[in-house]
Amino acid sequence: MSFANVAHDYARGVVSGLIPACKYVQQACQRQLDDLESPPSGYRFSEAHADKVCRFVELAPHIKGEKASRGELLRLEPWQVFILSTAFGWVDADGNRRFRRVYIEVPRGNGKSALSSPVGLFMLAFDGEAGSEVYSAATTRDQARIVFRDAQAMARKMPALCKKFGIEVTAQAIVQLKSSSSFKALSAEGHTLDGLNIHLAIVDELHAHKTPAVYEVLETGLGKRPQSMIWAITTAGFNKHGICYQTRDFALKVLSGDVTGEAADSTFGIVYTVDEGDDPYSEETLRKANPNWGVSVDPKIVMQTAAKARQVVKDRVNYLTKHLNVWVDANSALYDTEWWRKCEDRALDEADFAGDECVMGLDLASKIDIAARVNLYRRMIDGKAHYYAFPRFYLPRSAIEDDRHPMYRGWEMQGDIYATPGETTDFGIIEDEIKADGPGMDLLAVATDPWQAQQMIQSLKKDGMPAEEYRQTVANMSEATKTLDALMREGRIHHPGNAVLNWMIGNVVGHYDAKENVYPRKEMPANKIDGAIALIMALGWFIGREAAAEPQYQIHII
Repeated sequence: MSFANVAHDYARGVVSGLIPACKYVQQACQRQLDDLESPPSGYRFSEAHADKVCRFVELAPHIKGEKASRGELLRLEPWQVFILSTAFGWVDADGNRRFRRVYIEVPRGNGKSALSSPVGLFMLAFDGEAGSEVYSAATTRDQARIVFRDAQAMARKMPALCKKFGIEVTAQAIVQLKSSSSFKALSAEGHTLDGLNIHLAIVDELHAHKTPAVYEVLETGLGKRPQSMIWAITTAGFNKHGICYQTRDFALKVLSGDVTGEAADSTFGIVYTVDEGDDPYSEETLRKANPNWGVSVDPKIVMQTAAKARQVVKDRVNYLTKHLNVWVDANSALYDTEWWRKCEDRALDEADFAGDECVMGLDLASKIDIAARVNLYRRMIDGKAHYYAFPRFYLPRSAIEDDRHPMYRGWEMQGDIYATPGETTDFGIIEDEIKADGPGMDLLAVATDPWQAQQMIQSLKKDGMPAEEYRQTVANMSEATKTLDALMREGRIHHPGNAVLNWMIGNVVGHYDAKENVYPRKEMPANKIDGAIALIMALGWFIGREAAAEPQYQIHII
């Protein structure tokens, strides 16, 4: 059997639409077909190299589950054959591999370790490299040992092969003495990462890396050998500012053709996920995102998980990331952004609410970061209160020019954020705007967190503005935080779809205490929530007023 032909058939099936796949998989397959038609300068596709690695992987045994108990060997699915044959099949005139960086993103359950561990064994002893150094690398010792332990278990179940090729399995390494080669687990916890002479570095679950340190050291170590490789395989995650998302972004730009050159030409990337507009709970979408659907991914179990995620918001983030490979902003999101989006009305015009009572929520945060003002109007409809939120965001010009967030420039261009001149946010501009807007509104309060705002509060009061301190305590924030969720679900909160506020609502995570009070927080510094906080403060002021207006009854004991 020609594995290369299996790979080519898979690519043609994806591109033609016969095999369901997202646009990124389609782009990876189209890239391979284009390269076969017109090979990149200096490279050729070698069926022998492609078949060699695939044949070896199919010699490896299953080590978990029923197939392991029956002693079955791995059998590559067409998508796995495509990845292996593409990554290893392209070589130059000297037989050295074209691809030095491999990025694979696939949902949970699709056999990441079962694919990566035998690749490590292949690169250890069957790639013709003297003194091969293979590492399963991660930031923590336990994570680094996952792929390594699986490779150990596979090697121990292949005693005849190991004996023939002089492979020994020890507690800390897999070695081939005659070539002075080794396969080890490597982590920032237990080893120095400097001075590595890498042939292969397997990085499992790259999304879990909180810093780029390990990946950058590994990438630096590629230059010492002519065909060394980083093999990064991961599910989606939460940190869109981390090394995994940066690596993903580069790979996707290579696939789209937005990035070219030597670095792009030596990068292979493929991402199994969904397309915009797909129903995230349908079997069709799940089949598209999970290439091992019906093989190692059990449709019945995953469909049950999908049904629960549709109903339970706290389960939704994990479902999206682990089963659909969708990147999200927080791993314990408090609010269901689907409900929030349903409350969007782009036709809203704040001028139409001049006669409705209003509270401004003001969160000034830091002068070098986003400051938020939300004008929240209250209108009674059929005996129920509806709220209308109009946000205004301020950011120093330097934050945009320094690209502190990849979306700042775009948000400014579309009018969703306002850049104040200089290195810091000019609070005077915000104060002047409030004083200018106030007289034309039925303004009940400017609810302001006193942090960074004492001077503004006093100045607003001096000019007759109803500025009040609204401290961000659990007592002040918990009820309003819960009420905002209820208003979303009931369709009684309305907003014009400001992109910054949409982003911030999705970033809010909940911190609960023993009494089930909830406090809105952000999971990491980059995930801003200032607009959501300003909205909750304004809503909290309304709630507090209503509570104060309720009659208080006293019980007299006679």
